[in-house]
Amino acid sequence: MSTTTFALHTHPDRTTMGAAAARSAARTLREAVAARGSARMIAAAAPSQLDVYRALAGEPDVPWDRITVLHMDEYLGLDAEAPQRFGNWLRAHLIEAVRPAAFHPMRTELGTQTAVAEYTALLDEGPIDLVCLGIGVNGHIAFNDPPDADLTDPRPVRTVQLDLASRVQQVDDECFDTLDAVPTHALTLTIPALMAGAHLVCAVPDVRKAEAVRALVEEPISAHWPCTVLRRHSRCEVHVDLDAASLLHPAAIEAVQATR
Repeated sequence: MSTTTFALHTHPDRTTMGAAAARSAARTLREAVAARGSARMIAAAAPSQLDVYRALAGEPDVPWDRITVLHMDEYLGLDAEAPQRFGNWLRAHLIEAVRPAAFHPMRTELGTQTAVAEYTALLDEGPIDLVCLGIGVNGHIAFNDPPDADLTDPRPVRTVQLDLASRVQQVDDECFDTLDAVPTHALTLTIPALMAGAHLVCAVPDVRKAEAVRALVEEPISAHWPCTVLRRHSRCEVHVDLDAASLLHPAAIEAVQATR
């Protein structure tokens, strides 16, 4: 088993998991604004993050009027108003509740080249204080799918063809009615762009994610399980419910806790 450098927190249910992740995220945002006058965060758009965002919206004294929100991936080929677009999903489930100073959706309707250039420039505007992310059933982070994920990609944003498992997950999450309706390509922040965040708060509920959580802790760091790269981050915490932790051997959990 590889030595781990992140903190793994197990919780009895999704609600408790979300509240704990939100408390930590809110603390980071408050500290960043206090230190620098503003903060920047990247937020995942996925049903697995709903409990986090509901709790985050209820956290007291978060200076949202000083916080800029970006996100990490977006489909290609969907209408700008489609509810399945991740920017629109985030508006409905986080942005409208917290009213940040700014929210920058990926404008893929402008064309791939323009959207990549625009988001690259946005990322270059300043440091990222917080990344709220999840892990896919195949171990992806953002849309960096195995086995093509590049752990050292020099680009901050790239175009990807989605792995079948990622597309099936979108149907299982009830984001699309059929597999044929799920786009085959997307833009995504690369793994180095995500890892550049000062603090990573990862929330992973659901028994469907149990194999990915096991891999996160036990598998070698590689593109076969992109989530394993999180073990290289100096300030990454992973919050899971009991279902997602169900395949972890107690010794593996102890090994993670021993490195905190």
